[in-house]
Amino acid sequence: MEKQIVLFDGVCNLCNKAVTFIIERDKKNVFNFGALQNEKGKALLNKYDIDPEETDSIILIKNDKAYIKSTAALHIAKNLSGGWPLLYTFIILPKFIRDSIYDWVARNRYGWFGKKDNCMIPNADLRSKFIDN
Repeated sequence: MEKQIVLFDGVCNLCNKAVTFIIERDKKNVFNFGALQNEKGKALLNKYDIDPEETDSIILIKNDKAYIKSTAALHIAKNLSGGWPLLYTFIILPKFIRDSIYDWVARNRYGWFGKKDNCMIPNADLRSKFIDN
């Protein structure tokens, strides 16, 4: 199985917690990660023609296709251990409804959860899961 790449806002505390959450539940070792602010993250944004001003939180690259916003989050949940794949049933909701909720959280994430000065630096155990290392 080809690895799926989760691009995330490396300075966002919520996004960093989401990456840790995904890693802990990625029992099949499906995901690799990269910060949007790093060179490889920027290159993938360019390759998939994604404007970082419009989509600046979580992006999933899977089977040479980019998924953004709520669609990315639901595809990620589908591959996690435990009951998390059940969230994928929300894919049936119209995208504009899912994305409006997603956008509301994304707009407020720095105020609610804070922001770092630098991107997350993975420890030695997790370094292999990150595309910039």
